[in-house]
Amino acid sequence: MNSKTSSIIKLATSDAEIEECFPILSQLRNNLPQEQFVHQVKVQMTSGYQLSYIKELDVLGVAGFKIDTSLSWSKYLYIADLVIASDRRSQGYGTALFDWLTQYARQNNCQQLHLDSGVQRFAAHRFYFEQKMHISSHHFTIRL
Repeated sequence: MNSKTSSIIKLATSDAEIEECFPILSQLRNNLPQEQFVHQVKVQMTSGYQLSYIKELDVLGVAGFKIDTSLSWSKYLYIADLVIASDRRSQGYGTALFDWLTQYARQNNCQQLHLDSGVQRFAAHRFYFEQKMHISSHHFTIRL
């Protein structure tokens, strides 16, 4: 992380820690109403969702993820949300958070790490390729 030693990465567990992640996560998920954010995260936590964040004086990046199992992937860590503050990108924080997630997956005996990324997010795709990820499938959706 460019020799920055004052950064910490940890899991958000308290309401205050979750709330502190809102300004950064809302840069990726701008449809989230702030007044419902903590409640929504806690609802998702009942199904295994977790928030990790990187912080110096303020939160600089957030990752929402869960560990699960499937017949096709065995045990895996799925990154649902990954965002670094817009004014802190390309400074090593994304790599540090991604490395933390990878290590967390290994410590929890995951065989794989997965994420989906919108087709328009070219800068994010470059970052994922730099992390040695590859495109392994197409993700299809239909609105109901």
